[in-house]
Amino acid sequence: MSSMILTTAECLTLCREAALGAGAHDGAATALARATVAAEAAGNSAIGLGHFEFYLDALRAGRIDGRAEPAIERPLPSIFHVDARRGTAHYGYALVRDRLIAAVRTAGLGIFAQKNAFTCGALGYFAQQLAEAGLVALAATNGPALITAAGGRRPVYCTNPLAFAAPLGGDDTLLIDQSSSQTAYVKLRQAAERGESIPEGWAIDGRGRPTTDARAAIEGALLAFGGARGANIALMVEVLAAGLTGANWSLDAPSITQGPDSPQTGLFVLAVDPAAFGQGFAARLSDHAARLEAEGIHIPGRARRERVAAAGRDGMRVPRALVQRIAAFADPAP
Repeated sequence: MSSMILTTAECLTLCREAALGAGAHDGAATALARATVAAEAAGNSAIGLGHFEFYLDALRAGRIDGRAEPAIERPLPSIFHVDARRGTAHYGYALVRDRLIAAVRTAGLGIFAQKNAFTCGALGYFAQQLAEAGLVALAATNGPALITAAGGRRPVYCTNPLAFAAPLGGDDTLLIDQSSSQTAYVKLRQAAERGESIPEGWAIDGRGRPTTDARAAIEGALLAFGGARGANIALMVEVLAAGLTGANWSLDAPSITQGPDSPQTGLFVLAVDPAAFGQGFAARLSDHAARLEAEGIHIPGRARRERVAAAGRDGMRVPRALVQRIAAFADPAP
């Protein structure tokens, strides 16, 4: 497969201009491009450029309203409640992030709660930004139903990921970003497109039977990790991301790949200022992380910094055909 090298700036320009061509206004296009390039630079191409086409298709089809201006309410000094109005998840967050950080510095904690948005891609992106500002953050989001729980035969939750981030000092952060399912839906979709099998325990088919056929799994449901424990976490995420925010429950969310309707999903982000509990948190956590690493324990997020630095220095290698498909959106047919 032919590939090419793009600098971070080139990748940002490519994505922003494609989003503008697909119908987004400047604020939405810029926020979406930044999140996409951040995922690509971190080595998560499945929800970087490889996922960006879904946003572009959704903009064209109307599943994302690229002209939407979020409505921002502040019911309490450190709580921001945002209605994305069927736009992207990223634009509403970008408008509020600095105000959220300032509120957390004053109150010790703060919450961003958003409803009526398209799905947000890399959830860790939102928590990571707060950790880089020295805060501890927990994020949760939902989407259309894709996974089932024990005893279920049809999807009832999305993959409902949780992300957690905390500062380790300097520009280093701890970052955990994982779904409630045995695997990410994007991996299942890619396996189905390539005609590949999937491991046992990942999914059931449309009749509720265990399957290793990725295409059959697309017609069925993903399984929660750890059985009932994973399903319980998916439900907790649902309560935070949909229940508190007022977004669609996963069972009620329209498809993100078909039709003209927004899934109207939710994003919940809790931020805590560790300085409220005393000084030296990042140093304590960094020292503890070093002890864990000495025991052979992987610290999530550490490798991300090196990948991002390498992307900034050497550029990112991406499939040429993918770049061409994305670039085509920048010049829509009359």
